[in-house]
Amino acid sequence: MSNIRQFTDRLDALSFDRMYGGDFFLTWEKSPQELEAVFTVADALRHLREHNISSRLFDSGLAVSLFRDNSTRTRFSFASACNLLGLEVQDLDEGKSQIAHGETVRETANMISFMADVIGIRDDMYIGKGNAYMREVAHSVRQGYADGVLEQIPTLVNLQCDIDHPTQTMADALHLIHEFGGIENLRGKKLAMTWAYSPSYGKPLSVPQGVIALMTRLGMDVTLAHPPGYEVMDEVLQVARSNAHEQGCSFTVMNSMQDAFRDADVVYPKSWAPFTAMEKRTELYGNGDFTGIDALERQLLAQNSLHRDWECTEDMMRLTKRGSALYLHCLPADISGVSCAAGEVAASVFDRYRTPLYKQASYKPYIIAAMIFLAKARNPQKALSCLESSGVKRWKKADCACYCQ
Repeated sequence: MSNIRQFTDRLDALSFDRMYGGDFFLTWEKSPQELEAVFTVADALRHLREHNISSRLFDSGLAVSLFRDNSTRTRFSFASACNLLGLEVQDLDEGKSQIAHGETVRETANMISFMADVIGIRDDMYIGKGNAYMREVAHSVRQGYADGVLEQIPTLVNLQCDIDHPTQTMADALHLIHEFGGIENLRGKKLAMTWAYSPSYGKPLSVPQGVIALMTRLGMDVTLAHPPGYEVMDEVLQVARSNAHEQGCSFTVMNSMQDAFRDADVVYPKSWAPFTAMEKRTELYGNGDFTGIDALERQLLAQNSLHRDWECTEDMMRLTKRGSALYLHCLPADISGVSCAAGEVAASVFDRYRTPLYKQASYKPYIIAAMIFLAKARNPQKALSCLESSGVKRWKKADCACYCQ
């Protein structure tokens, strides 16, 4: 038997009215109660699906996805989330569109939005560009609606930008909420967000930045560790410090992976490129200086190779609390001896945490769906209750013998 009341009662105690009709750019732009509302609706939608109840908020509609970087988990999570709510997904291939011929952002945003309810964008490779582009798209469709061009305002969801990866870190947080038995139990837990060696360069900063910004917001004691020269954005460091002050937790930056792992409840070892290098990369691409880009890549690979000891090994894991901290990664991980000769994590560590890692990833479709749900349902409690009481089955095979033949 389904009982959606356990979720709607929790929503009744939260204030999140501002999310209706809004977009989702950065986690720190949302209040703690708005973040909790996303977690709660995500759990509610998962509950409905597990009980074979349709969660189609839409009978029809379009969601547009634009991925300016390679993606597997986020691409399929966005498609799954939109399908869960009754939307069809159309991917915008810029190479096959008029964007390649100089079409403006304003024109593109309006042309793809005539019957679109959601736009999801991943634009994470260039510092100062990705989040700004998303906001320009959001502004353009709102102007299109005000001008009477569009019948509705599409909700924009940040599927990863140069600053934050909110769908990933919110999924990470929901995984921790379930692992530790409630959002209140995250307070005081120690999380180590550490750099780790990779034989590749140019990995975005948005995951480590998103993690330190969100987990301090949830009251966790967060340590950011990296070798000298691998700093992240100053503005995000300030967000994490401000969150720690407001929440009464701690935020520490250090240059020792061992010290960060010591007594940690959660570890998140992942490679990223130095902020200054990503700034330089953006400048070189903007100038069309591909010789400079090749030189920067060689420089960064050489710099990475100096820190091969920054690997999540069995010895490192033994430093954590009771030697059994929860290991997180946004995937794909650089697994030593498997996907590369030497990388972020030892094969034995990764293999031991494989199932929890897949569970971690499984929360992302529900997080994305919840972001959309809260932006589109004026009264999400009523909407969830109506979905439950409608009795519409998601999968007919479960109730009709003829489907089993």
